[in-house]
Amino acid sequence: MNTIKPQPTLLATALCIALVAGAPQARAQQQAEDPSQPRDTLSTITVTAQKREQAMQDVPISVTALSEQLLKDTGVSDIKDLQVLVPGLTVTSTQNEAITTARIRGIGTVGDNVGLESSVGVVIDGVYRPRNSVGFGDLGDLERIEVLKGPQGTVFGKNTSAGVINVVTRRPTGAQHLGGEFTVGNHGALGVAATYEDALGEDAAFNIYAAKRKRDGWMDVETGRGPRTNSRDYDQNFHTLRGKLVFNPADNVEVLLSGDYTSREENCCSAVQLVTGGTAPAIIGVGGPGSIAMPADPWARVAYSNRGTEQDIKDKGVSLQVDWDLSALGGATLTSITASRDWQAVNGLDLDFTAADSIYRNADPNESFTGFKTFSQELRLTGSADRFDWMVGGFYSNEDLKRNESYRIGLGYEPYLSTLVGGMAIPTLKGSLDPVLAGLSQQMGLPFTMSFDPANPERFLSQVSGRPWGTSFAGLGSLDRYDQSAKSLAVFTNNTWRATDQLELTLGLRYTRENKDLRSVYSNPNGSAGCGAALSDPGAATARMLAQRITGFANLPAPVQQALMAQLAPSVAQTLMPQLAGYMCLPWSNALHHGRITDQSLTEKEWSGTFRAAYRFNDNVMAYGSASRGYKAGGFNLDRVQSADGQSSGGPGITPVDDTSFPGEFVDSYELGTKTTWADGNLLLNAALFHQRYTDFQLNSFLGTSFVVRSIPEVISQGLDAEILWSPATGLMLQGGVMYADTKYGDDIPGADFAFPGQLYKLPGAQMSFAPKWSGTAAVTYEWDMGSSLIGRFNVGAKYMSSYNTGSDLDVEKMQDAFTVLNARFGFGANDGRWMVEFWGTNLTDTDYVQVGFDGPLQAIGSPQPGDPMNTYNAFLGAPRMYGMTFRFNFR
Repeated sequence: MNTIKPQPTLLATALCIALVAGAPQARAQQQAEDPSQPRDTLSTITVTAQKREQAMQDVPISVTALSEQLLKDTGVSDIKDLQVLVPGLTVTSTQNEAITTARIRGIGTVGDNVGLESSVGVVIDGVYRPRNSVGFGDLGDLERIEVLKGPQGTVFGKNTSAGVINVVTRRPTGAQHLGGEFTVGNHGALGVAATYEDALGEDAAFNIYAAKRKRDGWMDVETGRGPRTNSRDYDQNFHTLRGKLVFNPADNVEVLLSGDYTSREENCCSAVQLVTGGTAPAIIGVGGPGSIAMPADPWARVAYSNRGTEQDIKDKGVSLQVDWDLSALGGATLTSITASRDWQAVNGLDLDFTAADSIYRNADPNESFTGFKTFSQELRLTGSADRFDWMVGGFYSNEDLKRNESYRIGLGYEPYLSTLVGGMAIPTLKGSLDPVLAGLSQQMGLPFTMSFDPANPERFLSQVSGRPWGTSFAGLGSLDRYDQSAKSLAVFTNNTWRATDQLELTLGLRYTRENKDLRSVYSNPNGSAGCGAALSDPGAATARMLAQRITGFANLPAPVQQALMAQLAPSVAQTLMPQLAGYMCLPWSNALHHGRITDQSLTEKEWSGTFRAAYRFNDNVMAYGSASRGYKAGGFNLDRVQSADGQSSGGPGITPVDDTSFPGEFVDSYELGTKTTWADGNLLLNAALFHQRYTDFQLNSFLGTSFVVRSIPEVISQGLDAEILWSPATGLMLQGGVMYADTKYGDDIPGADFAFPGQLYKLPGAQMSFAPKWSGTAAVTYEWDMGSSLIGRFNVGAKYMSSYNTGSDLDVEKMQDAFTVLNARFGFGANDGRWMVEFWGTNLTDTDYVQVGFDGPLQAIGSPQPGDPMNTYNAFLGAPRMYGMTFRFNFR
């Protein structure tokens, strides 16, 4: 892995020195400028962090505000691109782009399970999105993006226990405008986008945005024996259409109608091997040479996948915002936001992440589908008095979630598992039975020994199950359907009292009632015959296996066979068969699930809120303190769960669990901050100390066979967050920040005292996964006159993150070393903005880094201890260097 390790203490020191030395210089430059030509100052930046437009420097909240121009300079088009601009923000994707997770200050939802709602809320034009992935995509023409850190549930709706990404797209102004861009880049990238805006009479205006983008995949794929033929992955192919219409049916009423549609038809996402373990020979034995990386070489960016990773994502929605100025109520404004959205994803996946044909999922809506249909309604009444700003409101959402989850079992599954399990079980069994057989041989006068051919154990599971070779597992192993209805109703208020000209007190409260109903229907279409046969009669299964393994058994007289079995079978059935049944009855092949239907309900009634005190020492310095209580709803694990302790293989871990619920997550957050303005409003320096204590943190762990959600009693995130925005001269802008976040699990975690694969024994007191202690951002933008009516403009930005673990179980193999990603953009064009040519690059140093590390599915079976060479570890990688050219045009 990349080993770039800048010293974070030096980074922070350099930032402080620059601030101390730079402020006088900036003031001198301001004094030298022509006072008759004033320029906009940074102190006028506005945000809506409290659902009303306010100057960012007046809001007692830790917030990063990103302007339209900065977003263009850094090429931000979706939520994942924001990472380079916001310290403490990480955004990752795993099995497909429909599984995208944002984290702030090291806190976010962990794992690929849509039953968990996002800890970091995504709000686009006032409409809450039910999961981060549902807000992922081309955002169109942007006005600004605000990243609010810490719990924000009082005014920004449900489940924002770690923060909010508030996206504001451009509203129609009525001025006629035609703009667009054309982009070409490496990996065959092509993109075109256009926007048009105009007035409709005197009281209406509209805008419309359309984009189409394509790119070849940047990951090479070894397809083995197929049937996959596509040798590239992580391509891009999507189109989007967005439009807004604003009109005034009356002088005091404004109506904004918005609609959007996005379609993505791409191939994503395969994984590479970080470590290739001892199971690789068995994989090669059934998949042929080239079925897995030997040895692991993740930065060659070659994945092994014989099955397709097609993804088809559709996202559409409409919203209606009405703002009614009620002057009769002292200048109050009534705002109503009504929205309906429909998001669905169909994803193919090679679930073993090798070219051996073991487990996969077809891109078929009947077998692999996730869909959200949501309706939401928000009402807010806001007003102001001499010293009092107030807001009361209500929020309602109705979310219907449907999920079809399947596992198809290929022809390589049975020989692979037989080789693996047989190779471990039979030598152990032989060692324990040989002394018993020796005694029986002497007693009966016959030569009894256990036979074992290590070169040919692949029919082991067939012998145990009593099924013909190849029929025990192949086919559609599991097909489960989940239908969840979630209704949320809340009332809230947020009020600010200006007690004096300097002191401001804010109190916010929210009462939320959540109700969820889930129906789960489980089936094993292929019958899971091998598992069923082993479970129905363990004694018979033992006898079948022994009959194949005792030398000369078939030639013995029937009475001798019966006498021999009578002495051997009971002990073997009690010791070996439960373990073998566990391996044969992995979640997708467990016959005990077949035909099950479960109904679950969950109701939660919770309070959340905030108290803030802000004191303005003068026009340039404000300090604040806040205490907040955040809440994220509980829910249900939408996966097959086979034991209460989360284990999915071995021992008793084959019994289905009916209750898959997990409780709500809570956070108590405390923050001390300051916001300062320098250089006549052109230097902003803000900082905050924070302490956040989470209880019942919802941790989703991948066990190598399934996901299990468990509540962690305590997680604490504390540290320092500082940011700078500085315009020392016309055309020059510096933006940066540094965050120190010590985010750790508590010391007391139930079930964490057993050193067993899949358990949580590494978590107590440890730094949380995906939580670098240090992160920093820096960006410089400069625009200058090139003469002949031309201007030049460049932006250079970087994001640094210290080392962190990319796996929920904190295996050392999943550690990511410290790294820095560098982006840049240079352009020149007409000084009236009519056209511009830009040359850009992302990850210019081609830094190698891991997004998420995980255990290789079915490639850690039988490992007695962590770090055992049997284990294979896989990873989803960050994107490599991208570069290209963009031509922009604007006509007004």
